[in-house]
Amino acid sequence: MPEKIKVLLASDAPPRIKPSNYPEPFASLMAGRVKRPLGDLFSLTHFGVNLTSLPPGSVSALHHRHSRQDEFIYIIEGEPTLLTDEGEIQMRPGMVAGFAANGTAHHLENRTDKACIVLEVGDRYEGDEVSYPSDDISAARGADGKWHFTHKDGTSY
Repeated sequence: MPEKIKVLLASDAPPRIKPSNYPEPFASLMAGRVKRPLGDLFSLTHFGVNLTSLPPGSVSALHHRHSRQDEFIYIIEGEPTLLTDEGEIQMRPGMVAGFAANGTAHHLENRTDKACIVLEVGDRYEGDEVSYPSDDISAARGADGKWHFTHKDGTSY
């Protein structure tokens, strides 16, 4: 019997239970950020989709790049600043950006006094690793599908 189709307002999707996968001291830097894992609601396994809310003063992630994962963002609301290895770009609703695997490191900052809403899409390749050029942290997606974090010297958090 086919699975029943799920339809809902993205903004009504439940937020991620754990606000950040990062270990401390990095997890607290994500204070205020709310991710709604839309892809998980539909049991999507090849790519993830998040509706992410960035209140004033918050950031989307640490400055990072993936080894195997392509990422794509679409700005729905607000005017976040996109920071890349090449500089800063002021984004606005309707703008999009994509980040190929092993491309420029990137993250968003909400430097405004209004919330920003961003749709994030990324694949879920096994063996993906994440480098963080500005911080002493590295991540690798394990066979269990979870992110495992270490210092850049390989010691665990």
